[in-house]
Amino acid sequence: MTQPENTPNYLELIRERGSGALDKKMGIEILEASPERLVGRMPVEGNTQPIGLLHGGANVVLAESLGSIGTQLNAGPNRRIVGVDINATHHKSAMSGYVTGVATAVSIGKTLCVYEVVITNEQGQRTCSARITCMILAERA
Repeated sequence: MTQPENTPNYLELIRERGSGALDKKMGIEILEASPERLVGRMPVEGNTQPIGLLHGGANVVLAESLGSIGTQLNAGPNRRIVGVDINATHHKSAMSGYVTGVATAVSIGKTLCVYEVVITNEQGQRTCSARITCMILAERA
């Protein structure tokens, strides 16, 4: 799918900005990006509980990363972003491969953005549903 000529290349902007330390540690990769929809994946390996299942907190990190990035793309590079609410329901475990998160904007505003995040395993089965709300703060000084 091609973008209209005046649309920024959001993936390129993300790559130029770089990842945060936690995203790097978790192995999160952004595959698709716009203020309305983000897709990212994360390996199960290295993000598990002692019994070998993907840690529920890892799902929350993936969801928060996607929602925060989407909010930042909406707000622009000079605004600060903070998560103010997140919840997650874990439906199924993952023990290997990758999980993929798709964050879809529910509401994009001037001060708040809300995303629904669906995380699936490599078989396309939903493993987690999450919702994140981020606040857009004043411009950086």
